[in-house]
Amino acid sequence: MGFVSNRAFKIAGGTVFEKNGTPKGSLLRAMERAVEVQRPLVLANIRRLQRKHPQATPEELVSIVEKHYLATVTGGGAAVGATAVVPAIGTAAALGLSAAATVGFLEATALYAQSVAELHGVHLTDPDRSRTMVMAIMLGEEGTAMMQSVAGRGAKPWASSLGAMPSGVMGSVGSSIRRQFTKRVVARQGTALLGRALPLGIGAVVGGAGNHAMGKGVVKTARRAFGPAPDTISGELAEELRQMPDNRS
Repeated sequence: MGFVSNRAFKIAGGTVFEKNGTPKGSLLRAMERAVEVQRPLVLANIRRLQRKHPQATPEELVSIVEKHYLATVTGGGAAVGATAVVPAIGTAAALGLSAAATVGFLEATALYAQSVAELHGVHLTDPDRSRTMVMAIMLGEEGTAMMQSVAGRGAKPWASSLGAMPSGVMGSVGSSIRRQFTKRVVARQGTALLGRALPLGIGAVVGGAGNHAMGKGVVKTARRAFGPAPDTISGELAEELRQMPDNRS
């Protein structure tokens, strides 16, 4: 049975992996694009939470964002893993769905990280800076060390310095972080991708637990990157949120 499963993975893996086991270029590009979330979407997310929790402080909103993020990535991983139980879903199809879930995990992470940044008064309108921030957070300790080295080792968390970092410095560290992100995070997600495609219900357990563990790591790194939330929402963000149209029906 183990031989059959391994052979199935080998065949199906051709849909998203190269022969050497690395993700195909199309998946790599999709994963890199996934960490790019437009700021209007981030602001809309915060405004939606504000309307639902009108008395919430920034600290409470950050906590809500964290819980929603973990629920989203955990549920997404388990849902995709569960498809491997359905007879009509073959291993190749399960791997394809798992690849989509991997992109979804990164998109959710980007929305989470950028929402937390805004609530901490870090307003990133430059896509390169926001992408570097998300990738650094996903890299964990390694990303923290790289960003702290250019932000300075003062008392402030490194994310608070993102907007003030010179473009040349950001470009240099951004390139380094992008290389490490591709190397390490892609490898980590590649393992999770295969795990979610495991048959007989195992994928649902592996997918949900794996995504939850990775999500918890992201939350831990983000807390270190931003530090405590401010007492009030910054005037700039508050004004932008006030000017947003009310899309409630």
